[in-house]
Amino acid sequence: MATASVLDWTVDDVAIWLRGNGHEQYINLLCENHRIDGKALLLLAETDFRTAPLNIQVLGDVKRLSLSLRRLQLENQQALISLGYDPVSMLHLSNSSYLGPNSVMMHYYGSQRNEVSFDHHHYTPPLSEDGRASKLRPEIWKALISLGYLFVVTWITAFVMVIVHDRVPDMKKYPPLPDIFLDNVPHIPWAFHMCELTGTLLLFIWLIVLMFHKHRFILLRRFFALSGTVFLLRCVTMLITSLSVPGTHLQCNPRVGKDSDEWKKHGELWAKIQHAYIIWRGAGMSIQGVRTCGDYMFSGHTVALTMLNFFITEYTPRHLYFVHTFTWLLNMFGIFFILSAHEHYSIDVFVAFYITSRLFLYYHTLANNQALMQRDSNRTRIWFPLFSFFESSVDGIVPNEYESPLIPLRKLFMWLRERLGKLVSLTVQESHSRLRHSDSKNK
Repeated sequence: MATASVLDWTVDDVAIWLRGNGHEQYINLLCENHRIDGKALLLLAETDFRTAPLNIQVLGDVKRLSLSLRRLQLENQQALISLGYDPVSMLHLSNSSYLGPNSVMMHYYGSQRNEVSFDHHHYTPPLSEDGRASKLRPEIWKALISLGYLFVVTWITAFVMVIVHDRVPDMKKYPPLPDIFLDNVPHIPWAFHMCELTGTLLLFIWLIVLMFHKHRFILLRRFFALSGTVFLLRCVTMLITSLSVPGTHLQCNPRVGKDSDEWKKHGELWAKIQHAYIIWRGAGMSIQGVRTCGDYMFSGHTVALTMLNFFITEYTPRHLYFVHTFTWLLNMFGIFFILSAHEHYSIDVFVAFYITSRLFLYYHTLANNQALMQRDSNRTRIWFPLFSFFESSVDGIVPNEYESPLIPLRKLFMWLRERLGKLVSLTVQESHSRLRHSDSKNK
């Protein structure tokens, strides 16, 4: 019984469980009289103990039985899901006594309970008592798919940036829009370079976290998926409306004119692809020699700063207050440098920070509370297809556990050696069979 699933327990196994938890006085009632097996045991609730046909009258025994049952249900939520029951509802049923008089409304027809309706506080228990995931596989192939997704999105973003640069409003006809921050803070020429250096420092810290985090491939696929989604949304907002240039210092002439040799030689599309490659190669950074206009709503630099900050603070220990404070300062100073350089309007930066932070929080709220996702899995698959795919095998909070970066390299080396050994063995066997075949022919 120790290794068998609760779903496979017989009446005798339930009797053993009752005896092991100190409820041997109820073995006759539950097992002999009512034939309670593993499946039936998982579906019991405190009200079943109190009411007919069990009618247990000792309140202390009812509470102790309910406590043992609740622990069993917490440990076997996947089994409840496989039976078609919502673990959240079942746990509320087994604890209905402390949820308040209006929390559970039960309707009986005769002595049978046919319908249960709930009006309770939202409580989403994790699939383990401390909320941590019970199974965490690296699934490197998913990380590679998310990397491919980000790669495609960055190319789309670069191409859209070429399009919006060529259709930026004329600076003489459309002057900069009124902006509280830009109108009151003078232009600082070196500020945008400082913003990008700040982002580079955040990226360096994030790479160190990935290097030592035990679940680095889960973190990578989440980072790639969220970054790709936010930048894909940015492509839409850039195309919808072209804002006027926020600063008169910016040079926003079209990149390729119809009379240029490049246009005549290769055509419009090829010329735009070449310029998109320049933007993509330089990651859209001015320190890499990339200068663009028109890509204002919303700020891509703010997205990068905020995404890196949130991932670093989420996947480092809570007691590292210095690191968290430092990354938040870098995030805020980076935003200040963007505005001081007059490269974006204030609304561009605000929208970028809001969208990035909300998407990060929504994603991790769903990922850390799988019961929420399972209760509405069809809607989740429709509205969050990437999330449903990437998080299908994660059933709780990813713990911040660390290991030497040499361990995955050692595992990779062992795997390659095993594969190479099998390949050599197959080659030797094939050569021996060929030799035997040739010997038989000679004889």
